[in-house]
Amino acid sequence: MTLYLVIPCYNEEAVLPETSRRLKEKYTALMEAGKIGRDSRIVFVNDGSKDKTWDMICDLHAADPMFRGVCLSRNRGHQNALMAGLMTVREECDAAISMDADLQDDINAIDEMVDRYNQGYEVVYGVRSSRKKDTFFKRTTAQGFYKLMRAMGVETVYNHADYRLMSRRALEALSRFDEVNLFLRGIVPLVGFKSTTVSYERGERFAGESKYPLKKMVSFAFEGITSMSVKPIRMIAALGGAVFAVSLVILIYSLIRHFTGHTVEGWTFLAVSIWALGGVQLLAIGVIGEYIGKIYLETKHRPKYVISQYLNDENEKE
Repeated sequence: MTLYLVIPCYNEEAVLPETSRRLKEKYTALMEAGKIGRDSRIVFVNDGSKDKTWDMICDLHAADPMFRGVCLSRNRGHQNALMAGLMTVREECDAAISMDADLQDDINAIDEMVDRYNQGYEVVYGVRSSRKKDTFFKRTTAQGFYKLMRAMGVETVYNHADYRLMSRRALEALSRFDEVNLFLRGIVPLVGFKSTTVSYERGERFAGESKYPLKKMVSFAFEGITSMSVKPIRMIAALGGAVFAVSLVILIYSLIRHFTGHTVEGWTFLAVSIWALGGVQLLAIGVIGEYIGKIYLETKHRPKYVISQYLNDENEKE
């Protein structure tokens, strides 16, 4: 089989030398074992890096054709960079594996992914076996993320990020999903086909800094929820019904107070009610506005990415 490895990179000059060395060793071993073909490739996707990441990718390609490079015209974010790499190689490979460049994903899991592919599975998810190495805060927020996504109606694989194998047929199906707001962890399960999981122990980042601080993780979670589910809007509708029911109770209470001669009392309750309802309304407008904004972006049909250069075996395409 021809296996391509797609790796999005943003300012990864600190890890690229070690990442490329380890991946080359792994690919060489797989080739010698007859598990993958000699035409298998490792593809780094430069997501508008500001350091020497692209120069290093070019050097790797010049030194060894096993390495390829895809350069985006500007920074488009991890999900778009990953999509760009997968769509670029989908017609050249039998299957593609996506992973991050920081060496936290165990590359030894590739062997089992290939075995599962040979057993007939078209999508193989890499799933973390445990989070013992995470801090309490990281572990709690990560687990809360998956539980929140499930509660919001988003179908995801628990403890799975973007380390997965997809067959060519699965990649072709993925290419039909045209939405601009990408959340691949939720989209890939919608593709269907026969799937399974492979467990692995996630390691420490080899070098460099994490590209997903807390603020970005919260933004990513919100993006995933609003891109894959309308449940927040339904929750607002339910909240509106509940507030209306409470207002009826308040109306009856107010009428009773009026007819019993207690019309002056209750100004505190009235003030609190006004502020509470105002806050709920602003929150509802904000959530609905987020969905309207996404509709606005989708109707423009702007490209998710623009490739400025592609380093392959034959030539360099501008």
